[in-house]
Amino acid sequence: MLSVVLWGLFAASVHGVASGSPDVYRIEIKPLVAAPSDRSQWDSWRVELAVVRQQMRQRLNYDGDLYRREEFAWVPSCYSCCFVMMCDQRFYDPVSRRYTIEGYLDEGRAEFGGYDAVVLWHAYPRIGFDDRNQFDFYRDMPGGLAGLRELSRTLHERGVKVFINYNPWDTGTRREARSDVEMLAELVSAIEADGIFLDTLHEGMRQLRDRLDAMRPGVVLESELTLPVERVADHHMSWAQWFADSEAPGVLWNKWFERRHMMHQIRRWDRDHTGELHIAWMNGSGMLVWENVFGTLVGWSQRDRSILRSMLPIQRRYVHLFSGEGWTPLVPTEKANVYASLWESDGLRLWTLVNRSAQQIEGTLLRVPHNEGDGCFDLIAGCELGRVRDGELLLDGRIPPRGIGAFVAGAGKPLGADFAAFLASQAAVYGAADWKTASEDFEETLRPVERTRGYGPDEIPEGMVAVAPAHLRMKTEYRNRECGFYRVAGQDQSAHPSRDLHAIVRFEREVRLRPYAIDLTPVTNRQYAEFLRQTGYRPVSAENFLRHWQDGRVPPGLEEHPVVYVDLEDARAYARWTGKRLSTEQEWQYAAQGPDGRAYPWGNAWEDGRCNDGRSGGTAAVTAFPQGRSPFGCYDMCGNTWEWTESERSDGRTRFCVVKGGSYYRAQGSHWYADGGPQPCGFAAKFLLMWPGLDRCATIGFRCAVDLDRVVPPSLGGDL
Repeated sequence: MLSVVLWGLFAASVHGVASGSPDVYRIEIKPLVAAPSDRSQWDSWRVELAVVRQQMRQRLNYDGDLYRREEFAWVPSCYSCCFVMMCDQRFYDPVSRRYTIEGYLDEGRAEFGGYDAVVLWHAYPRIGFDDRNQFDFYRDMPGGLAGLRELSRTLHERGVKVFINYNPWDTGTRREARSDVEMLAELVSAIEADGIFLDTLHEGMRQLRDRLDAMRPGVVLESELTLPVERVADHHMSWAQWFADSEAPGVLWNKWFERRHMMHQIRRWDRDHTGELHIAWMNGSGMLVWENVFGTLVGWSQRDRSILRSMLPIQRRYVHLFSGEGWTPLVPTEKANVYASLWESDGLRLWTLVNRSAQQIEGTLLRVPHNEGDGCFDLIAGCELGRVRDGELLLDGRIPPRGIGAFVAGAGKPLGADFAAFLASQAAVYGAADWKTASEDFEETLRPVERTRGYGPDEIPEGMVAVAPAHLRMKTEYRNRECGFYRVAGQDQSAHPSRDLHAIVRFEREVRLRPYAIDLTPVTNRQYAEFLRQTGYRPVSAENFLRHWQDGRVPPGLEEHPVVYVDLEDARAYARWTGKRLSTEQEWQYAAQGPDGRAYPWGNAWEDGRCNDGRSGGTAAVTAFPQGRSPFGCYDMCGNTWEWTESERSDGRTRFCVVKGGSYYRAQGSHWYADGGPQPCGFAAKFLLMWPGLDRCATIGFRCAVDLDRVVPPSLGGDL
């Protein structure tokens, strides 16, 4: 946005140029410049827009040099960008352990009209469980950086650009020996990326632009927050996130300032995307397709998908119009609630229209001067039209409720030799359109628990405590982030709610527990080593498996510490060998807090010295804190390590497991990190699953459970 001084210069000059009248409509330089509702003011509004643009470009000595470089020629046509959660099961298949990018792109073409770029999102919301940083997460992806490079090349073969993301707030995990600028440039070069998405930033560091140009020319910077106009020169792209439009469609200022600048509209938690689509259509800008919002599915309606499938072929075909100088916003229309922009160059005139009303509008939509020899065509319906009367071209059409329209007028070569085929393709898209406004509802499933045999009261394995059946109201809490939680009977905790993004959310539900026994301690390194010795177990994917061991052996002094760097399947393999299973989330919580539902295993108030809270800088022996035992006698149910549970869920796109207990490790410096440190018994963390190399973590262990056929009371307190 303009500085106060600069705006003062412009305000004075614009006022005089526009009309000299104090009553003239005055614009404010905002990310999206609102349009006046009074149509009589549109002419003066456009004049002001043009004058301010001209003077601002002069004041900034703007030359657009970076946009003219050949290596950036792709930028103006990058209309559709997909925000990809790399743990998405349609992007990476955990069974075959391979990227399924071809199918992902095919589905994107069928549903959304195809993608011009993808953002490979990798770390958040998992970062912070241990000290791995954002660059570690890329290195720990399947196949490492070499695997990502092959993925990038596959995307390039399909004409899709690749963006990595940068999290500037990641300052509290392991620090690299070199600066973030150096690391980003190296990562871009290693995987042959085309751009960097600047998470939480208005603009990137100036030295990053210079370093990228030296390392790999043609790499684009795209800001998440409002990009200052002063940085449009070296940032080819920016998000238009949560922009509120006026009733008469407004103008995206940075797109108005530099027509080749690409902006992607996004309201990530919304299920109605027509507002974003209208802004993009009226401004010749792009859309961000983002269904999987950090592990929660926020679906698109069939209507919105249909609109985008109609838009994108037009935008891509006429990119020279949408990125050129012949843009006239808010030209007159013949119908109320219908608004239009005009794009013209080289003998072509193209109008983009939106219907702001909830009713279908049809009839004559535009009345424009007729150029002899021009044909006129409806680019949405894919047909020829146009009536000429008294030297005017009457453009008739039909626009569905909150839908879009498009007309082009021209003749011969400007239309293109393949224009008839293009019209036929658009007609097919139009004929297949679905105007249902309900978004897809994704069913979430809980992985069935493979129960053990029913142990009798005299058969409970050593080191376990029996828990009698229980029927109770269980209170659970989680950190409200964009990843949501999961569906609970009678309430939906999975969708992003309209509450504080980082608040603790609490809910309560009825829980019935059958009799079970649970380990008094987490499984130790010594116990896991014995399992390996007797079974010869080796995971299919060994990346980061028991990473903390030395040459496959437990480091001296860590024998009785909880085993970590094991994923969910590694934990299940151990449990099966012992005739056990993992505990469910509810079993774990009940064993931690007892029938009285206490906040911590020892009581309702935090007390120092009751658990491993990280002061030692690592894990501790599993029996090091007897004063912190639960009512059932269980150790380490607060702090030391998080613990896997058998509560694994999937909605077909995201697999996740609930982990409990907290750990010794706490990433400092940002509220975007996963919650670290010891946690109350009722706290549950949603851990997104992808593949073993990423899922194995320095701070997640496990304990086991068995099913009982009955319990001889009293069971509370265990065998102490």
